[in-house]
Amino acid sequence: MRVGVVGAGISGLSTVHELAAREAEVVAFEAREEPGGIVRSWRMNGHLVELGPQRLRLTPGIESLVDELDLREELRFGDDDQPLYIYHDGQLRVVPLSVREAITTDLISPLGKLRILAEPLTGPAREGETVDDFLVRRFGKQAARRYMGPLYSGLYGTDPREMLMEYSLGRALDSAGVDRSLLVWVLRRLIDGRETPPICTFEEGLGTLTTALYEAHADAISLDTPVTAIEPAGEGYDLQTDTGTEHVDEVVVTTPAATSADLLDPVDSDLAATLRRFNYNPIAMVFLESDYDREGIGALVPSGGELPISGSTWNASFLHREGLFTCYVDPNSYPAMPESTDEELGQVAAEAFEELSGASATPIGVHRWDPGMPAYDGSWTAMDDLSTPDGIHFCTNFVGRAGIPGRIRSAKGIVGSILGD
Repeated sequence: MRVGVVGAGISGLSTVHELAAREAEVVAFEAREEPGGIVRSWRMNGHLVELGPQRLRLTPGIESLVDELDLREELRFGDDDQPLYIYHDGQLRVVPLSVREAITTDLISPLGKLRILAEPLTGPAREGETVDDFLVRRFGKQAARRYMGPLYSGLYGTDPREMLMEYSLGRALDSAGVDRSLLVWVLRRLIDGRETPPICTFEEGLGTLTTALYEAHADAISLDTPVTAIEPAGEGYDLQTDTGTEHVDEVVVTTPAATSADLLDPVDSDLAATLRRFNYNPIAMVFLESDYDREGIGALVPSGGELPISGSTWNASFLHREGLFTCYVDPNSYPAMPESTDEELGQVAAEAFEELSGASATPIGVHRWDPGMPAYDGSWTAMDDLSTPDGIHFCTNFVGRAGIPGRIRSAKGIVGSILGD
C-alpha cells in the first residue's frame, strides 16, 4: 500500500511518522518552504516566539513521541502552579481551576458558586443548543459568561452564543469521557488522584517537535511543493504537483476545509461544496515586549467589548521567556482586524495589554493565520453532510480536536484504519 499525505503540519507529520513506523510506503507534500504548519518557532527581536500553540501538556502520547525522537534533553517545563486570569469589570480575576481557587476567587459571587453545585441535577445537551445556552443552563450565568465560555471559545475566536454545542464543546466532552455531569467528572478525577500532565515546551520552542518529525522522514516529504489537485486514477488517486504526478492507493488530507475542497473537486464535487460551507476565524498573534512581572499563565478577555483582544499568554512568567507576552486579536474581539495593518494591530494589542496589566508594552512582531481556527458556528452543520469517498481520509482540525495531542491521536487512529487495525 502506498499512502499520499497532503500537508506537513503537525497532522501530516504525525501521519507520516505513524505510517513509517508501520513500514507503509508514504509520500507527503507541503506547500510551504518549511514544515510544521502552525507549530513553528521563530526569533523576533531577540525573543523566541511561537507562531501557534504556546505550550504543550506532556501527555503520555507526547512523552512517547519525545522519546522516539530523542528530544528528552530539549524539554523545558513551565510553572503549573501559576494562576490563569479573566479580565472582568476592569480587573484581573483568578479563574477557578482548582478547589482552592473556586473558594477564594472574586470572579463569582457566593450565590454564583452555589449555583455551580446544582450542575449534576441538570440535563444533557439539547438539540440545537449553543455553548452559551448549555453552560448557562448547567452552571448559571456568572460561571458561564465570566469564565467557562471564554475559557473554551477563546481558542477559536467565536462568541459562545454562536458556537453549536453538538459540533464543538459536546465533542470535546465526549472525547474526555464526560458522560453526564462535568462537576462529578472533575470530582472523580480529584478523588482518584489523577494528575494533569505538566506544562512543557522545548529549549528552542515547540517547532523543535515538528522539525524533528520532518528530519526523521525528510526523504518522504517534499517541501515547497503544493499539491494542485487530487484525481481518481484506477483503484487509487493521482496527486498532481508542479513537479509531476504521484500515484497512491490512499490519501490523507490535512489542509483546511477550503483548500481541501479545491483539491478534492475532481474527486467529488458534492464533497467539495460541503467543505466550502465551513467557516474559519482569522487570528493575529501579536508579540509584545514588557517588563510586567506578575506571575500567571495569562489572561482571557470575554466577548463584550471590554478590550479589543481575546486574551494574552504570559510567556515571560510561566515559561521563563524573558520579557515576552503574546496577545490574540480576531474579528470577534476587534472587528477591524482583517483590514488592519500589522502596525495597527501591534498598537491595538499594546494598548489593550497596558489597560489589562497596567504595564507598558512594545510590539515586536505580528503573525497572522488566515484561515485561522475552525469557527464551530452554524456553518458546522455541514458535518452532517460530510461523506468521503473510499481511500480519502481527513486528518484535520475541522474533523477532530484542535491542539497538538489531539492531532497526534487523530493521526494514529487514521493510520490504524488505513492499515486495517
